[in-house]
Amino acid sequence: MASENNPAPRTGTRGRIVMLVDNGVNGDSRVQKEARSAAEAGWDVTLLGKSPGKSEQHWMIGDAKVRLLKVPGPMQRRRHEYRRAPLRAPLAYRPGPLAAYRKQKMKAWRADLNVRVIEAAAKGSAVSKLTLAPERASAKVASRWVGLRVRRTAALEQRRKRMDAPLDRFTTAFWQRMMGERAWRRLDPYLLDLDLAYGKVIDELKPDLIHANDFRMLGVGARATLRARAAKRDVKLVWDAHEFLPGIKPWDPHPRWHVAQCLHELAYSKYADAVTTVSATLADMLVERHGLARTPTVVLNAPDAEISPEQAAEPVPDLRELCGIGPDVPLSVYSGAAAPQRGLDIMVESLPHLPELHVAFIVLRPKSPYMTELAQRAEELGVADRVHILPYVPHYQVVPFLGAADFGVIPIHHWPNHEIALITKFFEYSHARLPLVVSDVKTMGEMAARTGQGEVFKAGDVQDYIRAVKAVLAEPKKYRDVYDEPGLLDQWTWEAQAEALDQVYTKLLPARPRTSVDRAAEVTV
Repeated sequence: MASENNPAPRTGTRGRIVMLVDNGVNGDSRVQKEARSAAEAGWDVTLLGKSPGKSEQHWMIGDAKVRLLKVPGPMQRRRHEYRRAPLRAPLAYRPGPLAAYRKQKMKAWRADLNVRVIEAAAKGSAVSKLTLAPERASAKVASRWVGLRVRRTAALEQRRKRMDAPLDRFTTAFWQRMMGERAWRRLDPYLLDLDLAYGKVIDELKPDLIHANDFRMLGVGARATLRARAAKRDVKLVWDAHEFLPGIKPWDPHPRWHVAQCLHELAYSKYADAVTTVSATLADMLVERHGLARTPTVVLNAPDAEISPEQAAEPVPDLRELCGIGPDVPLSVYSGAAAPQRGLDIMVESLPHLPELHVAFIVLRPKSPYMTELAQRAEELGVADRVHILPYVPHYQVVPFLGAADFGVIPIHHWPNHEIALITKFFEYSHARLPLVVSDVKTMGEMAARTGQGEVFKAGDVQDYIRAVKAVLAEPKKYRDVYDEPGLLDQWTWEAQAEALDQVYTKLLPARPRTSVDRAAEVTV
C-alpha cells in the first residue's frame, strides 16, 4: 500500500529507479543503454550524472529522464593544502591568491617605474630621472624577493600534490591504521562532495531501487539507501562494477586518491543487494575481494541489435568522407577512451612502415592533451595527412559508422583491468564485422585467437603490430567470414544484456513484474 514514506509508482510503471554515474552521461554508452532499456521495460528511470558546467542540465534518453547535477568541489583540496607550512617552507606565501597578487603587483610597479623614467627622459629632466633610481633599485630587490617566495610557494604546492615525503607517507598510513575503511573520509574528502550533491536529489526522488555505476557512485548509492531505510522506505541497491578497482591506473596522480577509492569501495560494497559487472572473470574477482554472497550477474556492454525508429531516422556520418578518403584507401579505426595506457601511439608510430594506411581515432575529446601529442608526433613523422582525429557519434550510430573501416584496433597495454574484460569496442568492432588487431591482453587476445576474427600482437611492439596489420589487410575476407558463424553475434547484443539486467531488478522487486501493458508498450516501440 502506498504511503507518505513509500509512494506508489507512477501509473503504468513497475517502480522508480534512480541510476547514478560519475560523468556527464554523453560518451558513456553503457549507462545510456541501461537507462533507455530499463525505461522501455516499464521502469520509471531517472539517470543522475555530473554536469560539466555550473548549472544543471536535463534531457531524455527514450523515456528515461537525465539530470546532470552541479557538483561543487570545495573538498577536492585536502585540509592541509589550506594551511601554511612555516617549518617545511618558511618563505612560501599562505595558500590562496596572495602569491599571484604579490607577483602581479611587482610587475605593475616595475612597469610603472619604466614609464615614469621614459616620461622624465622625454622632458629632458636628469634630476627627475636620478630621483627615480632609488625606487627602481628597491623595486628590483623587492621583485627578486617576491619571485623567490612565489617559487617556494609553487614548490610547496607541488610537494603537497605528490605527498611523497616521509611525513606524508606516515600520515597516510596513520589514518589507515586508525580509521580502517573509514579513512577514505580523510584521504579523499571529495567523495563527500559527491554525496552531498547527489544525495539530496536521490532523497527527493524516493526511488524503489538505486543503480550505482562504478566505485565512486557505490558510496553515494549506499548512503542514500541507508537514509531511506532509516526513514522506513525499503530501497534496493544494485552496484554495477565496471572495473577491478585495485587494478586500475589511477585517474588522479595524487598518492592518496587510489588508496581512498579502494577503502571507500570496501566500506560500501556490503550494502549492495545485487552486483552486476562486465565479465565473468571480474565477477569472480569481486566475490573474492568483497566476500559477496552471490556471484555478480554479467552484463556485457554490447551494442544494440536494433535501434528505435527515431534513432534510425538520423543519418549516420560517413567515416571515409570525414577522413577525406575514397573507398579503396586502407583505413584502420580506434574508437573509445584516449589515454597513454590505451596504446594509441603505436598506430601513429607504425604509419611510416605502412605507407598507404590511414588511421581514424574516434574519441570523446579530439583536442585533449594526449590527442594533441599524437597529432604532433604524426607531424614529426611526416604522416599527419593520414591521421584523422574525430569526435564520438551517438552510441546507436557507432556500429554502422565504424563499418566503413577495414579493421578495428585495440592496442591497450598490460594493466590488470585490461586483462579481464571484453571491452565495449570489441563488441562494436564485431558487430561492424571488422577484422581485429588486438594486443595480447588475456581475455580479448584469447577470444580473437579462438574465434579467428583477428590478429593478436605483442602489446607495445611496433614491429609485431605491423605484422598483424599486414595480415588482416592481406586476407580481410578470412576474418570477416567468422561473423557468419550462427549465434556468434547474437550473444553479443545489448538486448540480451538488457534482459539479464531486468531480471536483476525483478528479483529485487518481485512485486513489480513486467505487466501486459509493459510488454504491449515494448511491441509498440
